[in-house]
Amino acid sequence: QVQLAESGGGFGQAGGSLRLSCAVSGYPFSTSAMGWFRQAPGKERECVAAINWSGSSTYYADSVKGRFTISRDNAKNTIYLQMNSLNPEDTAVYYCAAGRLYGGAYSSPSMYRSWGQGTQLTVSS
Repeated sequence: QVQLAESGGGFGQAGGSLRLSCAVSGYPFSTSAMGWFRQAPGKERECVAAINWSGSSTYYADSVKGRFTISRDNAKNTIYLQMNSLNPEDTAVYYCAAGRLYGGAYSSPSMYRSWGQGTQLTVSS
């Protein structure tokens, strides 16, 4: 059974930093693309960052470039999202997603097969 478990959300302050983690089990993690998405109230789910299966390629939404960093640890079957310089517009539910075998750093939700339950991030000004 595929399981993706996000952690690290909660409350943050504008200008601060937080790191999200997503532990993956029951999935061929080391050969799969992975992504982080977020959804704010009343908005569509958007990809904030993605990483290809080998870790050699990444994608970032324009709104987070230079502030967020996605990384993966294949030994721990875990991906991370380091978030710096947070601002209130980053408030959303954050989801990790597991993509295709040998997949690229895709931003489209349709390229991902399994999703976590999400973790809420609230950034105060």
